[in-house]
Amino acid sequence: MKWRSFLLGLGIGLVSGYAAKELLAEKSLQSADKVLDHAKRLFKEEGPISGSWIHMKAEPYEKGLLHYDVYKGGISRQQDDVTEQYEFVADAKTGTILEVFKLV
Repeated sequence: MKWRSFLLGLGIGLVSGYAAKELLAEKSLQSADKVLDHAKRLFKEEGPISGSWIHMKAEPYEKGLLHYDVYKGGISRQQDDVTEQYEFVADAKTGTILEVFKLV
């Protein structure tokens, strides 16, 4: 085997592998646990939390003209001896919190 052919094949293989990795990363969803941890960190900035939950399956969500795959979850926290509950909607691809609703 010629070195030139070998190195050319190796280079093509490396570039193809990297391109495939990037394409798969674009389409993959973050784990629900990772998204919940992110939401808990954000809520802890405002005070201690007492409970949390998240739906483990992503679902389609529309906000305006934009379409997302999202996880829905919730956070409970104590504020002046009163339990406050919040529900959130987070983008399943990036983990970004799209909306937060305070439950009454």
